[in-house]
Amino acid sequence: MGIKDDMPLLARHEGVWEGTYRYYDASGKLVDEHKSRLLCRFPDEGPYPYHQTNIYTWADGRTEVRDFPAEYRDGRIWWDNELIKGWAAELPLDDKGRSVVLYWQRTGDPDLYLYEMIQLSDDGKKRCRTWHWIRNGELETRTAIEERLVSRDWRAADEALKKAA
Repeated sequence: MGIKDDMPLLARHEGVWEGTYRYYDASGKLVDEHKSRLLCRFPDEGPYPYHQTNIYTWADGRTEVRDFPAEYRDGRIWWDNELIKGWAAELPLDDKGRSVVLYWQRTGDPDLYLYEMIQLSDDGKKRCRTWHWIRNGELETRTAIEERLVSRDWRAADEALKKAA
C-alpha cells in the first residue's frame, strides 16, 4: 500500500489547479489578492511521494514560485523546509470524504501558525480552501481560495515549468 491507497481523498487532488487567493486581515478587510496555479504531484519515483508547486501571479505582473515536497508517514504528509513545517491529513470524521486539514508553522516564526481546511467537490473538479493564521493565540489573517481543476496531467505542466525556468 502506498500514499494514494492510504490517502484516497488527497489522491483525488492530483493534477493542475488554477484559482484565486484572497487575504483578509482580522477585521475582514481585503489586503491581498492574486491568481494561482498549483501542481499537485504523486511522483512515481524520488525521495518525496507528494510534491506540490505553487505559482502565484499578481495583477501588477509579480510572480512567485514555491515548492513543497512532502514525506509520507503515519497517515499524513509532512513538510519541513525553509518556508514551512507541518502536516496534512484527511479528516476521518467527514463521512462524505471531502475534507483535508493542514497545520503548519512558518519556519523561523514560532509565534505564527496556520490551520487550513480544504473541501473537494464531489465531482473532484472544484475545491475551496480556507486558512486561519494565528499569532500568539489571536487571529491575524484569513485566506480564502477558490480553485478549479484544469488538468490531471501534472507531468506535462511540470515539463513546461522546467523549460520555462
